[in-house]
Amino acid sequence: MSLKQQREILENEVKMFNARKSLAAAAIIIIAAFILNLFLPDDPAKFGPLCCIPALLMILYIFITKRIIEALTIGAVVGFIMCSSPGDNVMWTFSDSLLNTMMSEDIAWLIIVCGLMGGIIALIEKSGGAIAFGNWASKRAKTEKTALIWAWILGIIIFIDDYLNSMTVGSCMAGLTDKHKTPREMLAYVCDSTAAPVCVLIPITTWSVFCGKILISNGWQEGDAGVIEMFVKTIPYNFYAWIAAIMVPLVALGIIPKIFGMKKAYQRVADGGPLAPPGSERITILAADKGEEATDVENPRMINFFIPLAVLVVATIFFDKEMEMGVLSALLVMFVIYMAQNIMSAMDFWDIIIKGIQNMILPLMLMVMAFVFADMNEQIGFTKWCIESATTVMTPATAPMIIFLVLACTEFITGTNWGMYIIALPIIIPLAMNIGVCMPLAVGACISAGVFGSHICFYSDATVLTSAACGCDNFRHAFTQMPYGIIAAICSFIMYAIMGFVMA
Repeated sequence: MSLKQQREILENEVKMFNARKSLAAAAIIIIAAFILNLFLPDDPAKFGPLCCIPALLMILYIFITKRIIEALTIGAVVGFIMCSSPGDNVMWTFSDSLLNTMMSEDIAWLIIVCGLMGGIIALIEKSGGAIAFGNWASKRAKTEKTALIWAWILGIIIFIDDYLNSMTVGSCMAGLTDKHKTPREMLAYVCDSTAAPVCVLIPITTWSVFCGKILISNGWQEGDAGVIEMFVKTIPYNFYAWIAAIMVPLVALGIIPKIFGMKKAYQRVADGGPLAPPGSERITILAADKGEEATDVENPRMINFFIPLAVLVVATIFFDKEMEMGVLSALLVMFVIYMAQNIMSAMDFWDIIIKGIQNMILPLMLMVMAFVFADMNEQIGFTKWCIESATTVMTPATAPMIIFLVLACTEFITGTNWGMYIIALPIIIPLAMNIGVCMPLAVGACISAGVFGSHICFYSDATVLTSAACGCDNFRHAFTQMPYGIIAAICSFIMYAIMGFVMA
């Protein structure tokens, strides 16, 4: 199925979309939320299990419509209505949350880094670097299995940050896996399930620094151990990360079979269907997927691929694991080497960057709305209620598996792994100290839960960015990856149950 045929399918979906029914459904939901508000306590902290309503509504809406931005918006609005007081203007509340989200340092960082990463990828494609790499890699990866293993290895090499990992590997390997008729869902799975797991298993990453700082700031520090030393203590107990990373080559090699959605994706391709599921062109940042003309560079060179990526990784490490500096350094070097080769003019260089940033608009919009939804959940007390409810049944033996199970579920709903750590770790650390749980085991369960939730959440940053880089619809990516994530989660839960009783 060609790109034109995919667009025709989408156009038919738009024609079949009943706007009046959608409007009526949204109106019913909003009116029901206002009616519910009349019977709720004034203090959201007293909502109890009712704080789950926005999350459940959002998940149900996604599965029925597969429209994620609308689901996040409706879920957030319902939550803000529930925690509003009589006379409050909910539109102002939503607007304030959106404004605060857009003004936050995290979102500003995402817009700068992810937007410019889109520019870097567009420049590499236009310079011929992507073609040169594809030609080089195709001589070494002559089968689908070896191509996917190469993607896994490249993901391990680029370990410094999961954003850098997913966007680089996905965009670089798509052309190669396409030659072997590999569904984009499989490439997205390999990239996503390598990125974050590797980041929490290697101590010199952005994840290790972030989590290590939270551990020390909340009272868990042994002697004079620093941020990295404290994080290292949790690595053996990040069971989900270990299992997820090991499963990738097993799935790629066919040792673990294709199941459920992934099996259907392979069947679609075998029947002559497209490599990317319909709708992927809305989120992809790959030029070929958008019907843009291929690069006209006569002699594509590998240096136009490897030098920018090498500078990106080295500069990120050099500037204290700050990816923003890595991205800016890479763009500076790319400007110099591309101008020196006369590949493009200075005007073309900046036009391509702008085009790359434009390609990132939908992924960035998804992440902004995910942050607004997370802000609503924080105001309504969702994550805190889940944790506090679970603590009533915890013992030293059962705490690790309960921590993993509860936080994995909340992270799947909220989709903000680092945001969840900020909320959960200050609760988990003193709780573990008070009831005598092995601290590295408890913290490892929390970190593993964050990785799991971000993997299978339809709108998490990991899912969205991986989907954009691989040219795969984010709903289909999350849906096809979910069975493998659940298998790894079940194995992890069993490991936490065993270790909890062994180390109690």
